[in-house]
Amino acid sequence: MLPIERSRELRADSVTLILQIDAGLFWFQGHFPHLPILPGVAQLDWVMHYGVSLLAPGKQFAAVDNIKFQQPVLPDSLLQLHLDWDAEKSRLSFRYSLLKNDGEQIASSGKIALC
Repeated sequence: MLPIERSRELRADSVTLILQIDAGLFWFQGHFPHLPILPGVAQLDWVMHYGVSLLAPGKQFAAVDNIKFQQPVLPDSLLQLHLDWDAEKSRLSFRYSLLKNDGEQIASSGKIALC
């Protein structure tokens, strides 16, 4: 299940998306019952979905090169997802930022090798 896409800015080798993280997403069920947070696997799933469909058609997941989860993503958050595609290295870099009234905070970032 994907988040609600609010905007998309597509360039040759990058894309920036604004995503509404609805509290009703099944990803929140059971993770965790008293303090739901968006699992890292959901974040990686969305990186792969948008990265392959928009920047690297036909590519598949090979390995996670580097990943950091810095801030939890709570229900009803507004996220910015920025993806950069390096065709020479076959690497997809990503950064999720939480968008808040007082600015933005990096939620997670990393690099995924594709083949």
